[in-house]
Amino acid sequence: MNYKAVIFDLDGTLVNSIEDIADAMNAVLKSANYPTHSYQEYYSFVGSGIKSLVTKALPNNSCNAQQTEIGFNAMMAIYSNNCINKTKPYDGIIALLEALKARQLKLSILSNKEDTLTKKVALALLPSYFESVDGLTTEAHKKPNPIKALEISKNLGIKPEEIIFVGDSDVDIQTANNANMYAVGVSWGFRKKEELIANGAKLILNHPLELLDIL
Repeated sequence: MNYKAVIFDLDGTLVNSIEDIADAMNAVLKSANYPTHSYQEYYSFVGSGIKSLVTKALPNNSCNAQQTEIGFNAMMAIYSNNCINKTKPYDGIIALLEALKARQLKLSILSNKEDTLTKKVALALLPSYFESVDGLTTEAHKKPNPIKALEISKNLGIKPEEIIFVGDSDVDIQTANNANMYAVGVSWGFRKKEELIANGAKLILNHPLELLDIL
């Protein structure tokens, strides 16, 4: 297959953002006198958007709709001002993006992170590489719903089967398969290889530049 574009997930795929996400949510929990969580625990909380993360981080006996909304608003207020304190691209990502651009592939980001935050992180850490950067604006359109991936495909003028979709979670792999794109998982992200394979990843990358081998 002659692939013409790559859609990337953001957190856990292009950038390691777990510490900034965890620090912000733990600050929210501390302010409410709730137990906090380790960075390792947050690996299982991320992937389905900040509201989902808040629900998972709150104590079970405090996780109702009102507390989730309060926690979400507090998390957004803190994280939006601290989303690039410790967040950095993974080793090899910049080299990969440079190589893909040199081959004239179209590149996009599709994240379940809130849209303004997705754009802020991408602009600060990965400027000038992407045709489009899309985060979550409508809960119903959240990955693994393929609607946004297919919208990117349409806007690029490239068929879904000519697009590689790269991510680090079951949600990303499901999105790729739901959109009829080539599903590629990464081993350096927030989930285990076994989860990616179980959800239908066609390939697992152990280093970003390995993606060039399938072009």
